[in-house]
Amino acid sequence: MPKTNDMDVARLKGFSPFGALKTDNLESLLAKVTTLQASQGETLFSKGDSDERSVYLLSGTIELTTDGSTKRRVTGGTDEANHPIAPMFPRQETAVAVNDVQYFTIDSELLDMTLMLHQTGVYEVSDFGSKPSAEEGDWMTSFLRTELFQQIPPHSIQQLFMRLKRRDFKAGDIVIQQGSAGDYFYIVRSGKCMVSRETPAGKKNIDLAVMGPGGSFGEEALISETERNATVTMQTDGILMQLGREDFQELLNEPLVVQLDNEQADEAAADGAIWLDVRVPSECAANSKSGAVNVPLYLLRHKLDVLDKATPYIVYCDTGRRSAAAAFILNKKGYQSAVLRGGLNSGQQH
Repeated sequence: MPKTNDMDVARLKGFSPFGALKTDNLESLLAKVTTLQASQGETLFSKGDSDERSVYLLSGTIELTTDGSTKRRVTGGTDEANHPIAPMFPRQETAVAVNDVQYFTIDSELLDMTLMLHQTGVYEVSDFGSKPSAEEGDWMTSFLRTELFQQIPPHSIQQLFMRLKRRDFKAGDIVIQQGSAGDYFYIVRSGKCMVSRETPAGKKNIDLAVMGPGGSFGEEALISETERNATVTMQTDGILMQLGREDFQELLNEPLVVQLDNEQADEAAADGAIWLDVRVPSECAANSKSGAVNVPLYLLRHKLDVLDKATPYIVYCDTGRRSAAAAFILNKKGYQSAVLRGGLNSGQQH
């Protein structure tokens, strides 16, 4: 199925629900549209497919079948073709080209998120300065697709984008320094950042990760009220979107991190949740929950593969600070987690 480049904003606007969006929004989405061709007899998608991309027919005719029985035909240029074809996921039908067809696809969730943000008055390119370059345009798309964003309550989304502030950096600039106080949460709009950590011996820093548009960092120190545990340096010139401590707590941390008291946590454990101890191994060895998995907070980002996204975790430390930071990281990556309120030292234990 060869790709073509026949789409523009004016043509995109003729399809539903793109016509409800402004030109800036359409230009941003246009970069995410994939235009394809299929020859007679080729399958566009099959029943049971779970690739969540909306499909729109531009020209030609397709046949939609279920279990070998033809249900209907759709021809490009008709009213039916102006709407997504067989929009349910997994697919309930198979689509086959009756003749040569041209069609386009776009990420369904991205489209839905863009509509929601537009209709709440949030998703406006002008909110963030001048019209973004192709690379800059990816930051919002990438952030919209993160597990973190999917969990933000709708009423918080508008406030989040209104309170983000733009910061411009040059290559080599240090954004945050290990050991300094936490003050901001950051989302990468353009450019690349290197995350590094000092070794205990004070030798050369260890490079941990490179982050590009849509990546975010800085939450651990804000949640746990401790010093920064890594240094982030700009690898290239770039733009970061900055959110202050109080706004972060209100809009991201509080809505996303579930707190359980001791009784609720015990009930969750009895129902199959796993205790996750995020203290250092020596603390865990001295006093820990029976059957707990130990992954220290400072290693959590790099040890996520030892955890199971299908398993709920009850995260704990001594005071609840480190565990709250850990739960935020887990939730951001799509894991199920809750925090033992107050930690092991809260006096709630029995």
